[in-house]
Amino acid sequence: MDVITTHINADFDCLGGMIAAKKLYPKAEMVFAGAQERSLREFFLKSASYAYAFKRVKDIDLEAIDRLILVDVRQAERIGPFGEVALREGVELHIYDHHPGGEGNLKGTLEIVEPVGSTVTVFCRLFKERGIHPTSDEATLMMLGLYEDTGNLMFSSTTVEDYHAAAFLLEHGGNLDAVADFLTYEMTAEQVALLHELLASRTVLNVHGFDVSIAHASVDHFIGDLAVLTHKLRDMENLRALIVAVRMGDRVFMVGRSRLPEVHVGEILSEFGGGGHAFAASAAVRGQTLVQVLERLNKVLPRHVNPRVEARHLMSYPVKTVGRDTPIEEVRGFLTRYNINAAPVMDAERVVGIITRQMVEKAAHHGLGDVATEEYMEGDFATVGPSAPVDELQELIVGRNQRFVPVLADERLVGAVTRTDLLRYMVDRGPRGERRQEPETGQGATDLKKREVARLIREQLPGRVGALLHDFGRIADDQGLKVFAVGGFVRDLLLGEPNLDLDIVVEGDGIAFAEAFSREQTCRVRSHEKFGTAVIVFPDGFKVDVASTRVEYYLEPAALPTVETASLKLDLYRRDFTINTLAIVLNSARFGELLDYFGGLRDLREKAIRVLHNLSFVEDPTRVFRAVRFEQRLGFTIGKQTEHLIRSAVRMGFLDRIGGPRLLNEIIHILEEPRPYPAIARLEELELIKFVHPALDIAGDTDEILERAMRALNWYELLYTGQPCHGWMVYFLCLIRDLDEDAVNGICERLAIPARHRPLFTEQRRLAQGVLQRLQAFARRKLKRPQNSEIHRWLLPLDTEVLLYLMARLENEEARSWISLFVTRLRDQKTLLSGDDLKSLGVPPGPRYREILDELLQAQLDGKVATREQELEFVARKYLKNGKPSRSRG
Repeated sequence: MDVITTHINADFDCLGGMIAAKKLYPKAEMVFAGAQERSLREFFLKSASYAYAFKRVKDIDLEAIDRLILVDVRQAERIGPFGEVALREGVELHIYDHHPGGEGNLKGTLEIVEPVGSTVTVFCRLFKERGIHPTSDEATLMMLGLYEDTGNLMFSSTTVEDYHAAAFLLEHGGNLDAVADFLTYEMTAEQVALLHELLASRTVLNVHGFDVSIAHASVDHFIGDLAVLTHKLRDMENLRALIVAVRMGDRVFMVGRSRLPEVHVGEILSEFGGGGHAFAASAAVRGQTLVQVLERLNKVLPRHVNPRVEARHLMSYPVKTVGRDTPIEEVRGFLTRYNINAAPVMDAERVVGIITRQMVEKAAHHGLGDVATEEYMEGDFATVGPSAPVDELQELIVGRNQRFVPVLADERLVGAVTRTDLLRYMVDRGPRGERRQEPETGQGATDLKKREVARLIREQLPGRVGALLHDFGRIADDQGLKVFAVGGFVRDLLLGEPNLDLDIVVEGDGIAFAEAFSREQTCRVRSHEKFGTAVIVFPDGFKVDVASTRVEYYLEPAALPTVETASLKLDLYRRDFTINTLAIVLNSARFGELLDYFGGLRDLREKAIRVLHNLSFVEDPTRVFRAVRFEQRLGFTIGKQTEHLIRSAVRMGFLDRIGGPRLLNEIIHILEEPRPYPAIARLEELELIKFVHPALDIAGDTDEILERAMRALNWYELLYTGQPCHGWMVYFLCLIRDLDEDAVNGICERLAIPARHRPLFTEQRRLAQGVLQRLQAFARRKLKRPQNSEIHRWLLPLDTEVLLYLMARLENEEARSWISLFVTRLRDQKTLLSGDDLKSLGVPPGPRYREILDELLQAQLDGKVATREQELEFVARKYLKNGKPSRSRG
């Protein structure tokens, strides 16, 4: 006999799971192992329409059971009389549960256990895979369980799969009105009194820096729905970890709820014979008094509330250091260059002091710039090991006012924790010492969970790219390195925008990492030793950029940066905008973890472009053009402070220092955007366009002309001619259309336009102006269209970019069609006769051949000749004495 059962004090998830199990085991009997929660009992009383054949335990021959199907439970002690059956030899045990592994003493011959919000969700997935369709009544019962166990899909334990399950049940007729009716809860007078007693008794235990609330009460008889009361107490007091213990008769019932990863209530209550998962659990204790349970709870909590936050999680590394003999003035420049406020002072490999910016500035102010650092460093300081707890760091930084704490391992400097590091951690912890995310993720971690990022990687990227990211993590693990995906790739992944330009950074030797990767994969590596970078190139041309984490500093405004190796945080700090500083950990144990040191995720959500620091545009003024490009491409807004800094950089003349090639590169990037006009208009608004040339002005019809240029480029791309076309040149010609030749030559000089491109902007542009006037004259006067030979003669000297520029300048559709005709048909038209044919006709060799073939081509273009015979007759009539070609020569 098959029996489906669940734990004692069954709730709606148990009911929904049992109804679902019945679809998989249609001949099985459904039996509750014990009592049900009050809400479930009332449901059976009020809902005669949901009549299902549940049996009582006394109606079942326990000895006849040969297969036991357990729903939402894996502990023998929680299934009443079926506990002995589950442990009996020969009984086949099937388990369906949603609590994580290691929380049950029963092992099934079949186990389907998934970490989702409800056991109903597990069954919904099975139904979809097997093509099983619940009736509307069954879907409603299952939905009751799903919504109760996930708090209407709002508990922190709710997963994406739970939402898919809700959609599946709704599709099959699940009645949300019925769900709302039965899950609306009104407390009895007894429950109100019990809740009041729990509120009055609540105390707070601080365990390893985390507050755990304990509430207890004692009543002489059973009062149902303790889990509901626990939820109400937690929500009323806004608690992040709560354990309730209530003596009811001869048993103590316990319920735990947690919003903290550090407080795993499933593990805690498992010590009392209960079960559950990290966020919700329960237990029923026999043979102990309430006092004994509470005393035991005090001893259990420290074992299961794991601080996990240690110095190694918060520290920055590697650490920039100075020597004890280094002059004060040199240290001053050093601190400014790396934008740090303190540094350890070294004697060889030993930390002998700490020097701060405040001390350096004071010493320099007093004319002591030439004095050695050791004279004024702080020599009385404390250090910690990597495993030092956060409260020890707090005591040093806050209690002893030591703003910089070196972290040593075997007397070797491996990192440092600063006052800023501790402050960021304390802010992230939330109220009363409760962190909002797992501290093991380290400094810079975000509220975006690993599984969410992993899902984005899985769903938005081609399978090949996702597999590559995992391979990078695995190989980094083998080498003992940390590896991250960074920059625009991460930004666009979070925005849902396509971007396969992979930027990988390694804390360590990036080139060695790339070469190790190439030994396992079919690819080659191009390395650049000077910058510590490499490019992995696959056989199909796909490329991945790999770099060692590094820091850049500028010896003077607008200069090219000097590069040195550094930590990931410093590497990201050198980037342009906060939205480009996000990083994803690729190492296997932390794969998908998003790091955000500078508020990039916030700015993505707020759709804001912000620089990392106020000197950003001073150090690299080209960033002002990138700010505009990202703003327009992403539909974001440049932040108020960032726009102020842009206008300040313009006003103070920093953009005049940008070299021509760098400025041209930024202009090209803007003109290569799908719609460049909005960015061009924004450059004009911010007074940036004048740095291309003072005479350059964005006229009122520029929008229309650039729009026509975009359509012309799209049209040309669809032709698939095989001839390349630089779209940015077309747009640039449109921008400089009204400038005289001197201004255009000045722009070419200012932007250092390569010599191979200059004729297009000078000679060809000058020719194009004349052609434009001819075409406009024909169109304006509505004269007979030009002959094909005329169109060919006018347009043949012009490159494709200039032809498309002419299409953008012409407002008349017919005139644009003449250029289209040239590009698609006339440009590649050739005569059927060649020079050899002219020679065989008896035409004396010489320059005249070119004239004859050109005239013959014009005749062909104008439809005067079409066949080889006609071409032969044309040449003979015009250039041979007898006017006839010889047959033997034809």
